[in-house]
Amino acid sequence: MIRKKVLNVNKTTSNKLNSLIKPTAFVNMIFMFLVLLMGALVTKTESGRGCGDDWPLCNGKFVPAYTIESMIEYSHRFVAGLAGMLMLAVFVLVFLTNARKEVKWYASGGLFFTILQAILGAMAVVWPQSSPVLALHFGFSLLAFSLTLLLALAYTKSGSSSQKTVMSSGLRMGIWLTTLYCYGVVYLGAFVRHTKSSGGCLGWPLCNGQVIPELSGETGIVFAHRLAAIGMLILVILLLATVSKTYKRTDSVYKWSQWSLIFVVLQILSGALVTYTMGYDSYLLASLLHTLLVSCLFGMLSYLTVLAIRAKQTEVAGVRAAERS
Repeated sequence: MIRKKVLNVNKTTSNKLNSLIKPTAFVNMIFMFLVLLMGALVTKTESGRGCGDDWPLCNGKFVPAYTIESMIEYSHRFVAGLAGMLMLAVFVLVFLTNARKEVKWYASGGLFFTILQAILGAMAVVWPQSSPVLALHFGFSLLAFSLTLLLALAYTKSGSSSQKTVMSSGLRMGIWLTTLYCYGVVYLGAFVRHTKSSGGCLGWPLCNGQVIPELSGETGIVFAHRLAAIGMLILVILLLATVSKTYKRTDSVYKWSQWSLIFVVLQILSGALVTYTMGYDSYLLASLLHTLLVSCLFGMLSYLTVLAIRAKQTEVAGVRAAERS
């Protein structure tokens, strides 16, 4: 009798915890997305030194003096802190409810990169870092966001690991290559921001009125980013063309590949918008839109890699079943 009551209590507690995970995971994903956008805002407004070299305080105070730079920087820290606490809460909930193995990987990875980007952010304040290191800060924040996105999707119907996908090894490799390449493009874009090289190419699609400009300094950095973006477009077009030969339009692999192409086109157009709005008030908004779109694009490609991993697991399971029979 006592054992039955204990089991009922445990079951009730488990159900309550399970009901908390999904909404908490989605809220956490939204906050991590805000951290990305606010980090880009800090960079674009040059507010990184808005709190001096103090961390976690701002110019030695818990509540900073009202200046635009200090408020932007401190707001970013505040939202990042909330995102960190939410990530920790989700991590605990996932392991308390004995979630699927892949979900535990998302939670663990999300927590790791959240802590890592926070440490890098603190180090950038206390000890000024080089542009390559500062660009890594955005890259790690993007990984943290992508993992929280995958974690949230894991608690939706489409994100269920019960889905079985068959995929060729060539397509799996193509998905991984495209995702890793996208991360490289993102890093290069962050490097453009942190080196303040956006003005290196005036005009679009030409750079300073030339098809191939002088490849040095700020111009060389921006032009390399543009070439990388074109390469990204080509890769995603090839990916969708390959997927369309095998999958129906209703399949998840096709849908996510199609949306990836839409967002890579929007990403390139937003890059043109950034160029055209330089010197205008709308430049900041265009830059944030550019960041928003590339974050969504990388999130979509990350989910495609999950589908590729599941397809590999399905293939391995099928081979082992054939061997046993």
